[in-house]
Amino acid sequence: GAHDYLMKPVRFEDLLHRLDRIADITRLRQQNTYLRNVIEGEEPKFGVESVSPVMRQVKELVAKVSGTESTVLITGESGTGKSFIARAIHKNSARAENIFVSVNCGAIPENLLESELFGHLKGSFTGADRNKKGLFREADGGTIFLDEIFEMPLSLQVKLLHVIEEKEIRP
Repeated sequence: GAHDYLMKPVRFEDLLHRLDRIADITRLRQQNTYLRNVIEGEEPKFGVESVSPVMRQVKELVAKVSGTESTVLITGESGTGKSFIARAIHKNSARAENIFVSVNCGAIPENLLESELFGHLKGSFTGADRNKKGLFREADGGTIFLDEIFEMPLSLQVKLLHVIEEKEIRP
């Protein structure tokens, strides 16, 4: 996934220029995917055909957010298809060739959830006999879908917010 490299000593202006260029390339890729779908008249790969106006709106939203790198919040009661929508967004995004990781936060014991999501370093707690990558790093370049996040302890929700805002994971 390397886009470029810098020789030492690094000049701040060079770094800013290259970061701007990478941001432009990423933005253009997203726009290209979205516009190609619009021009070709392709509906998003959804897996279900429906004539329902509500489902048509859902398909349009899937198409819109699939062309971005934005974090998406999908709400709804249990069993309403949040995972299905998350997969549809992933399949229609620039990340489609990469991994889709689905995590049911309510099914993982609280004392293991932080380590599962963020990973850990060898020796960081009793029983940590090796480094663990964590599901966020597993999903790097792809999509991670966190189901039932309200089951997560508040202290862990704060760490999750940091990951979403800063795009930075600390084991």
